[in-house]
Amino acid sequence: MLQKLFTAILLIVLSISQLQAQELMGLTQMRDNVKSKRVSSYDRSGGNNDRFENIPDGEKRTVFDVKGAGIINHIWITIAPGPDHLNRNDIIIRMYWDGNQYPSVESPIGPFFGQGWNESYNYASLPLAAGPVDGSGLVSYFAMPFAKGARIEIENQTGRKIDAFYYYVDYVEMPSLPKGTGRFHAWYNRELTEALPNGENEWGTLGPQGENKSGKNNYLIADIKGKGHFVGVNYYVHSPTPMWYGEGDDMIFIDGAAEPTLNGTGTEDYFNTAWCPKDVYAHPYYGYARVNNDIGWLGRTHVYRFHIADPLYFNKSMKFTIEHGHDNALTLDLASVAYWYQSEAARIPAIPGKDERKFMPFIGPVEMHKWRHEWRKNKGGDSKLWGN
Repeated sequence: MLQKLFTAILLIVLSISQLQAQELMGLTQMRDNVKSKRVSSYDRSGGNNDRFENIPDGEKRTVFDVKGAGIINHIWITIAPGPDHLNRNDIIIRMYWDGNQYPSVESPIGPFFGQGWNESYNYASLPLAAGPVDGSGLVSYFAMPFAKGARIEIENQTGRKIDAFYYYVDYVEMPSLPKGTGRFHAWYNRELTEALPNGENEWGTLGPQGENKSGKNNYLIADIKGKGHFVGVNYYVHSPTPMWYGEGDDMIFIDGAAEPTLNGTGTEDYFNTAWCPKDVYAHPYYGYARVNNDIGWLGRTHVYRFHIADPLYFNKSMKFTIEHGHDNALTLDLASVAYWYQSEAARIPAIPGKDERKFMPFIGPVEMHKWRHEWRKNKGGDSKLWGN
C-alpha cells in the first residue's frame, strides 16, 4: 500500500515538475504594453471588512466589470457561512464577454470550481482547485480572454442571505488580443437518468444486454455550435445502487457526424483510470476528488479530466455524450460542468433551474433493510430466508 502511494505521489510530482519547467520558461519572455490589474472585494475605506456582505436571496451582484481588452488569469473566491448553512449549488456564477448580454459561462459556483452537490472537500487540478480549509478556497487559473470588456456576476438562489463573499479577479490589460484568441466557455448540466424499460441490466445481471451504437439517450456533457476546442469536464455521479456505474462509454460527435467520431471503452477509461476505481487521486489533468465510502459504488463520486495537452478540436460543432451504464441501463443522478474555448463568445444553453438541481437523498442500511423486508414478504416470509 505504501509503495503504491509513493509511486502515485512520485508520478504527480514529476508531472507537476514538467509543467512548472514549461511555465518558468514562459516567464522569461518580455511582453510589451501589458499591465497586471485586479478587481477584488477589498475594503475601500482602508479597513479590514474586505468582502461583500449580506447579499439577499434573489439578488445579483457584479463582481467584475472591465472595459477594453485583456485576459483574466486568476480567480479566488471564498464564501460564508459554510455549506451546512449555505448551498453552493444555488449560488450561480455567470461570465459575459465583449459586451454580450448573454453569458458564455453559467454554472452553480460549487460545481464550477470542483465542489459537487453542496459538499466541501479539497480538490487539486491544473486549471481549477478548492483549497484548505476543506475546499473553502475556490480557485481558477483558466485563461479568460476578452476584447471589448468582461463582466462576472453571481446570483443568490439559496433561499437565505450570503453573509460574506470575498474574491480576487486578476487579469492583464493589453491594447488588443492576439489574432485567433478564443473565448472561454463553461456550462453546467444535471439529469436524473432513466433506466431501461426492463430494468437496470448492468453486467448482464438480468439477462442479455443490448447495444448502443448511436448514443441515443446518453447523458449530455456539452452540445457546442461553432469552431473551438474542448478542454475538460468535472463529472459528478450519485448512484442509488452498489452496481458499478461506469460501463458507460463516452461518445463524442464532431462537426455534425451521425456516428461517434470518438468512441470510448468505459467511463473510468475516459477519465484515465481503470478497473472500477474508488481511490482518491489527484493528477494535474485528471483524478477522483471524491469517492463513495458506501457498499460497492453506492453513493457519490466526483471525477475530472482536463484536456490540457490533448484538446478536442472541432470546426463546426461538437456534441459530447456519455452512457449511464452500458446501453444506458442505470438510473443515476448525474451533473457536470464542461469547459471549452470558441472562436467567439457564444450563447450557451440555459442551465437546469433550482428545482431541477435538487439532490437525490442518500440510500443507506435502513433503506436496504426495508427492501429486504419487502423481498422476504414477497418470498413467503420464511424465517430463514438469506437473500441469495
